[in-house]
Formats: sequence, C-alpha cells, structure tokens
Amino acid sequence: MTPATNNIPDQTLIAHERRLWPRPVRISLLLLGTLMLAIPGYAQNNANTTNITPNTTPPAAAIASAHPAATAAGEQILKAGGNAFDAAIAVAATLAVVEPYSSGLGGGGFWLLQRAEEKRAVCVDARERAPLAADRDLYLNDAGTLEPDLSLNGPLAAGIPGVPAALDHLAAHYGRLPLSTSLAPAIDLAREGFAVDARYRRLAQWRLAVLRASPAAAKQFLLDNQVPPEGHRLTQPKLADTLERLAARGRDGFYSGTLAEQLVAGVRAAGGLWTLEDLHEYRIVERAPIVFRYHDWTIRSAPPPSAGGVGLAQMLQMLAEVDLAALERPARVHRIVESMRRAYRDRAAFLGDPDHVTIPLARLTHPYYAAGLARDIDPQRATPSQPVTDADHAPEGQDTTHFSILDADGNRVAATLSINYPFGSGFVPPGTGVLLNDEMDDFATQPGTANVYGLVGGEANAIAPGKRMLSSMSPTLVESDQGVAILGTPGGSRIITMVLNAILALTDGGTPKDWVAAPRFHHQYLPDVIQYEPEAFDSAEQAALRAMGHRLKTVDPHQFGNMQVVYWDRVRHQVSAASDPRGLGTARVFSQPAHRDD
Repeated sequence: MTPATNNIPDQTLIAHERRLWPRPVRISLLLLGTLMLAIPGYAQNNANTTNITPNTTPPAAAIASAHPAATAAGEQILKAGGNAFDAAIAVAATLAVVEPYSSGLGGGGFWLLQRAEEKRAVCVDARERAPLAADRDLYLNDAGTLEPDLSLNGPLAAGIPGVPAALDHLAAHYGRLPLSTSLAPAIDLAREGFAVDARYRRLAQWRLAVLRASPAAAKQFLLDNQVPPEGHRLTQPKLADTLERLAARGRDGFYSGTLAEQLVAGVRAAGGLWTLEDLHEYRIVERAPIVFRYHDWTIRSAPPPSAGGVGLAQMLQMLAEVDLAALERPARVHRIVESMRRAYRDRAAFLGDPDHVTIPLARLTHPYYAAGLARDIDPQRATPSQPVTDADHAPEGQDTTHFSILDADGNRVAATLSINYPFGSGFVPPGTGVLLNDEMDDFATQPGTANVYGLVGGEANAIAPGKRMLSSMSPTLVESDQGVAILGTPGGSRIITMVLNAILALTDGGTPKDWVAAPRFHHQYLPDVIQYEPEAFDSAEQAALRAMGHRLKTVDPHQFGNMQVVYWDRVRHQVSAASDPRGLGTARVFSQPAHRDD
C-alpha cells in the first residue's frame, strides 16, 4: 500500500524536541543525528548489525502460554516433528477454542519470529483492518457525540480479522508441517469440548448481556442463556467446522467461498459494514521489527501499528542514561515512571498505521532523541502531564493473550493476539462459530473525548477505510551473549510498561519466575497517575513518590497482564520458562530432537 498524505509533519516532532533542548545543544545534536541518519540504511539496519554470539543449539524446547491445553497442543506438534512456527499455529488455534474471551479466529495480533540460523527477526502483522466503508465519524451520532457502545458491542465494532491469514502464512512460509496437522489439536478440542473454569465464568458474566444479544454467541458460549457452571464441557462444533475449512483450503477457506458469505451476511444483517471485498483484500504484512540496544542486550519488538517497539526503545534508551542499580527504590521508580510518561506522550502524538500515515520512526527511536527526552527529567519532582490537543482517549482491551516458544533448533516465536474486550464484540455470525473482535474501539474515535482507560491517541490513529488500528501488543525478543528471552503479555495500555519492567528485571538477573511474578506499576501520560498493584510499593515508598508530586492509584492484579516467558541461558546451557501466577497458564520445558531445516 502507498502511504497516505503525511498527517504527522516532522515539524511537530521538531517543535516537541525544541521544548526539551536548549538551542546550542539542540543544534549540535541535530547536526550529529542528521549525519548519522544520512548514512545509507542506517535507520533501518544499524541495530541489526550488532554482534551476537553465533547460534548454538538449546538443550531443550519450551512453551509458555495462557492455557494448559494450548501449551499441550504446541508440545504435541513439536514432538510430531514440527518447528516453533508449526507449534505457534497449534497454540494460537487452541487458544481460540479455550480462551474465547482473549483471542480467536475473529481477531488479530502480532507474531515476532526468528529463525535459528538468522540474526534478523520478522514481525508478522496480522492486526485487524477497518472495513472499507468505515470513516472517522463512524461512531458519532447526528449531534456529533460519541456513541461508545457502537465501537464495543455488536458487529459494527468489528475490524476485519487477521488471525486466519496469519496461521496460513506461518504454515506456508515458516513451518515444516501441513496446516491441517498443526490445526488438528484445536479442531479436536472444539468438537470434544473443554471444561469451563472460574476465569471463563467471571468474564462471561461480565459480558453476559452482550453475548445474549447475539443468538449464535449465546448458543456457543452460554448454557440456556446463562453462564455455564464450572466444569461444564463446552463444545463448539461450528468453530470446528470453520477450522476444518481453514485446514483444507488455507486462507481461502476463511476469506472467500461459503464461510466468507456467511460472515458478511451475518454481520450486515445485524448492522455491520463488512463486504466480501473487505475479506478478499485482507493481507498480513511482514514488517521489520523495532531493534535497539540496552546495555549489552539487543531488543527486538513489534513495530507500528503496534506502539510497543517504539515505546520500549524510547523508555529503555532514556533509562540507559542513568545507573538504575545505584538508585534507592523510590528514585528508581520515579525515573522509570518519567520515561513511561514521555514515551506515552509520543505514542499519542505520532503513532498509527504506517501504511496510512508517515511516522518519523528513525528519529523517534534514535538514542539522541531519547537523550533529549530524558534531559528534562527532574530527579526530585514529577513532570505534570499536560492535556494533548487534537487527541482522543482511546480505550484498549485487556483480555488479550500471549505465548512464547523456543524449539530445539533455536527457532523462536513471541506472539500476542487479541479480540480486544473480553469476548470481543460478543457477536457470532450465524453458522460460523467465529466470535468477532471489537478492535475498532482501539482507533481514536473522537478527539478530546475521554474513556474508561484514558489512553490518549490522535490524528495518526483516526479511523480510515482499510486502516489498521494502533495497538500496544509488544511481543519481544531480548538477546545477548548471556541468553535469549522470549516474552510478552496481555494487559491493554499497560502491556508496554509490563514488558519494560520484565526487561529491566531480566537484565538485573533472576529467573523467569521472578520476572513474571514481580509486582507491577504503570504510567501512560494521561491520566497523570501511577497505577500499581497493591504489593508494588510499601508505605514508605508510596510516601516518597507522593512527596515527589506523583499521584498513585492501586489496580486489581487481574488488570496487570498474564506474562509468558521462555529463557535460554547460554552461559549455563539451560532453558527455563514461566507462566504468570496471575493467570492459569502453563510453561513447559521438554526434550525435542533437533531438526535443522535445509
């Protein structure tokens, strides 16, 4: 696609820099940065040229996912001769069956992939797209007022899904096994059913009214129009049929033919905008990850339309300016929070779908720009966040999912998938078994209007036909001579800061169990408050942060993600993995015969 007219002129970024830097320093760094950016290929390739220890074979394979059945499905495929990419298909499809509140064929996501023999990674962007009939005023009434329910509930809230196309793409270009083999565990589980657990019941109860509004969803996910009891075996025969179509015909089994017609007919009959053209035109995009250094570690993360890689690059490069280990805990938290504040301010101002807006990506992720952002951090006082003009407070669902995979050859996958809110839009087109997302709510739906999460977004993330909405999903690979970490988490707007804290913990030492269990805190520019888990700060630390001018708010740990980590320790020649204790996932390390691809 050809990028649209630049809605984010470089002058905006220059003005932002001008507020942070005195003129003599600004001129010197601008000249130096311009010279570096003028080197052919610097912005795209510099971070990929860092020396990394040549690959050695890990001693075991590992999978960490948000559900035991998904981890088991991935292990089954690896032991059947598949690689990490085949296992990723099995895990994602199984999560679509057992975690309908978090992900599914009706959603999208980002797969960060790295082959064992390659230093470079690739990000498979399977983010949803807006229907071609959508426009920026889609959710405004005749008075110009936002109708928030329209972007959250029912088929009008649904973007065009990307997961089916991604599964087909992984099998065709990266896997060893046929797509039908990798999908088999999910098909069997959809037909045979799984036991409803407490988490399913809690989230289904929260979205009960929305699920009841869709007869097909109510039949699929409820029992006699009520939340099923714990232990009830939930079968999904229509979803199994759809998975079988996908297994037999690849992407054409979903995006064309009988199923596509059923999807479009069901959506349009209930007030949605989808057309067959929307489905036919959907394509995944392979994008270069955001790659940067933090001390001795090379970090690769998702690029726009995810804000994850840019945010991590900015925050970690700001934090590299100081010796965090030498700071007392309140001072360390203060410094981290101030880096979060600045990165989320830039998220609001500059980021969106790179196929529709021009993003000054090389400059936003440059270490000199990060140094400029860090320069005005007062070590003693919080910087007040100012209202963002021309920006919207766009919500972002928290019931996403993540899984991490390492196979015995050293291939690695970090994948974060979502349908946005629990059970997405709550709508299933009759006859399909496909629960649709409500990711359209991740667009900036109306400038200047706040929502329950207060996450800011601006013109770069306005609704447009065929556009991908901005995301916080941040599948990440962290690598050095010491080891390789594969990590990510759900958590809506908090995803990026959770991954940040995990990387800081990783580089400090410890184990994956430590990294996923540590209490978390978050700041996203607006609202101007540190959100934190009850155990994150003791009373003295809270008092010290308030004395610096910070406002604090405790948040339920259920809202702080469900991190999944695999770590290959190259020094000790060990592989370990951990699932977040906040969830019900399973991490497994197991033997798998190495099978180098030719």
